[in-house]
Amino acid sequence: MVTALVTGGGRGIGASVVRALCNDGFAVAINCNKSYNEALRLSAELNSCGFVTKVFKCDVSSPEQVRQMFADIERELFPVSVLVNNAGAAQQKLFCDITDTDFQNIMSVNLTGAFNCSREALPYMIREKKGSIINIASMWGQVGASCEVHYSASKAGLIGLTKALAKEVAPSNIRVNCVSPGAIRTEMLGSDKETIDRLCEEIPLGYIGSPEDVANLVAFLASDKASYITGQVIGVNGGMVI
Repeated sequence: MVTALVTGGGRGIGASVVRALCNDGFAVAINCNKSYNEALRLSAELNSCGFVTKVFKCDVSSPEQVRQMFADIERELFPVSVLVNNAGAAQQKLFCDITDTDFQNIMSVNLTGAFNCSREALPYMIREKKGSIINIASMWGQVGASCEVHYSASKAGLIGLTKALAKEVAPSNIRVNCVSPGAIRTEMLGSDKETIDRLCEEIPLGYIGSPEDVANLVAFLASDKASYITGQVIGVNGGMVI
C-alpha cells in the first residue's frame, strides 16, 4: 500500500485531502500540531471504515521533529510516496505592525515547513524513481493581499519552491505541483456574513468553494492520471484569479 503524508491534516482542507486520498487507496499519515484531537477523531473514523491512517504530531517548522516524524511513518506504515504540504498559518496585520516574530512564525510554517518535509521525503522518492509532492499555496501568493504581506510572501515563496524543485527532480520521475486555493469555507475564512457576501460578489462563479473542491484536485495530482503534470500552479478559486 502506498503511503501519503498530509501535513496539517486534522481539519479543514487537510482533513478533506486525507479523506480523498483514503478513498483512492492510500495509507495516510495525518500530521498535526495544534489540531491533535481533531486528527485523532478523523483517524479513528476512517480506520473504523476500513481505511489505513495514523496520526503523527509534529511541528513542521522544526527540522528535528520532521526527521523523527518521517522515521516514525516509515516504521509504522511505509516510506512516503506522496507528500501534501498543507500545514499553514495566516495572520492579518498592517505591514508596519508586523513584528519579527510574526514574520518568522508565518514563514517557518508555510515555507520552511514545506522545505523540511520535502527534504525528508525526497531521498526515498529518488531511490524509487517515483513520487509526488503537492504544495498548498494560495491565490494571495499569486497576486498579493493587502494586510497579509507576510502570508502572501510565504505563499509566493512556496510557488517558487514548487517550480524550481519540479525542474530539479523531474529526471527522477518525481512530480511537484502547487494547488492555489481561493476563498474556501474553512475556519481561516471565518463566518462573517457581510465578508462572505462581499467575497461572493467578487467570484465569477458566485460562491465560496469547499475543502472538497481542493481535495479533489490534490487527489488527481497524486494519481497516475496526472503523470505528465509537473511544475504547475493550479488555482481553485472560482475564477477570482485568472
